[in-house]
Amino acid sequence: MVEHSASVIVKAPLHQVYELFTHFNDFPKFMSFVKEVTYYDDQRSHWAVKVVGQYEWDAVNEDWVPDQQIGWRSTRGLKNSGRVKFRPLGPGRTSVDVYIRYTPPTGPLGELGDRFGVNAYFDSVLKKDMSNFARMVEEAPTGALDPMSSHYLFHTTSAAHRGEVTRRQKAAMEHDPMMSPQALAERQAQIAQEAERRKLLQEEQEAELKRQQERERQLQREREAILAREAQKRRQERIEREAALRKAATVPLDPVHSYAARAHGLGDRDGQRVRDPNWLQDPMTARRHSKSDLSTKPPTAQ
Repeated sequence: MVEHSASVIVKAPLHQVYELFTHFNDFPKFMSFVKEVTYYDDQRSHWAVKVVGQYEWDAVNEDWVPDQQIGWRSTRGLKNSGRVKFRPLGPGRTSVDVYIRYTPPTGPLGELGDRFGVNAYFDSVLKKDMSNFARMVEEAPTGALDPMSSHYLFHTTSAAHRGEVTRRQKAAMEHDPMMSPQALAERQAQIAQEAERRKLLQEEQEAELKRQQERERQLQREREAILAREAQKRRQERIEREAALRKAATVPLDPVHSYAARAHGLGDRDGQRVRDPNWLQDPMTARRHSKSDLSTKPPTAQ
């Protein structure tokens, strides 16, 4: 018994992911190796896949738990079984885990598959198709339970797009009202309209982005201009200060205002003696006339 598994996180609510995955008959529209899934009734189905060789089997549903798990088991043909588990990761994210077990066919075909690494190849194909499923669900409108609402159906690698489905699958698709030429034409027209709307929206967003970038560049230019004016002002002020200092250095010192010019000694005492002979005298009596001055008689007029 060989087991394969693949996991994917889908950006959609749990119930929407669960409902879309239970549409087995839509698998050929987005999977590459599933060529047919047709129903006998609501519990039994017929499958056809192509991995190295083509294999078919009848299956019956089992272990279905709404919004949690689905399963199947083959009753005729290639012996296999599978489980798909769904786990919510939040209001808009769902984890999908797929487990498939099968008994490899006996004979030359089975030996050839083992020799050329079919197991690894099938793992890669399964993971790729699960990624296709995630993209199909994510492109469907929020809450949509019909895979036909997704624009990703019939992508270039799907069996339906390549025309590799079985005759029974093709007949079932032709009887599906959603697969009628009119429905497909309406779907294609809707896809074209939404593509045009997305294009216009993208152009508007790009234009708004350019306007925003231009506004930011304009603000940057204004800031740079303000900084340049302030720098120029500081340079001018520095030049003026330096010029004032150079001019002051060339002007002779005024003896009235310069202590150094009026001092004639090494200390303050000597300098004060030259400037004011009575510097030790009480400031209140320094201007009083001496007795010799008082005894001097004023000159008389002749």
